[in-house]
Amino acid sequence: LYYAQNKEKVSLIGLCLDELRSLSEQIGEEAFRGQQLFDWIYRKNIDDYNLMTNLPGTFITKLSEKYKFHPLVLAHCSESKKEPTKKFLFRTENGHMIESVLMHDGNRSTVCLSTQVGCAVDCQFCATAQMGFLKNLTAGEMIDQFIQIRSLIEEPRINVVFMGMGEPFLNYRSVIQAAELLHQPDGINLGFDRITISTVGIVPKIERYTQEDHRYKLAISLNGVSQEQRSMIMPISKAHTLDDLLAAARKYASISRRKLTIEYVLIEKLNDSPEDAKTLKRLLRDIRCKLNLIPY
Repeated sequence: LYYAQNKEKVSLIGLCLDELRSLSEQIGEEAFRGQQLFDWIYRKNIDDYNLMTNLPGTFITKLSEKYKFHPLVLAHCSESKKEPTKKFLFRTENGHMIESVLMHDGNRSTVCLSTQVGCAVDCQFCATAQMGFLKNLTAGEMIDQFIQIRSLIEEPRINVVFMGMGEPFLNYRSVIQAAELLHQPDGINLGFDRITISTVGIVPKIERYTQEDHRYKLAISLNGVSQEQRSMIMPISKAHTLDDLLAAARKYASISRRKLTIEYVLIEKLNDSPEDAKTLKRLLRDIRCKLNLIPY
């Protein structure tokens, strides 16, 4: 029913302040109405035109004819019995399913956002790899995962990490747009240190991220201490070698002066020996970073 009613409508979530101001002018209203709409959607988390009390009826009528709020529909929510996590399954406008995960660690809550439908990277420990790559998500589809989850929970402070389905740096532009919307002080207003972008190691994009001097946190999945070992676990290493990745990580940490997070999934009898630990320590000794060990 939702899709039947909204099939031809454009989603407002994902539009930045300038785009909403321009939209307002295009439909015959003053630009400042876009600022008010931005405030309702992103800061106040309202998705009902009837609750937007400072918008004139003519503006609301025009909006409701052509525009909807959400590009996603929440299809299912489940809570793990073993771990402090909740999973949210969303349906995109073209019927694809994507998953977001809300994780709790003490007083800290983090939502993992998907950036693609499927994934082309083919990491051996990741179930998403079995899907293959289907499509990139828009910035709006990423933001909407956060907005809908935020509206369902009572936690005032949530961190975000782009590390759900897909490889964020293979959808670089849209991920950066989504991060900017999450950070926008007049909107959702997440601090730079509450937003993390995780990558398997797409070296040219790490170099671009460094050059553009983004202040969001960066995490790199290493998962191996030699080129041969890492290639077995993460075939992407054949295109982006371990040496090149470490050089890019070293350059990022040096130029940005920000602490990098290195993620290392421990896979039994493959990359978790005492010798692997010694080699990992040696590889990272001159990189300003935090090491996150993840049991598989």
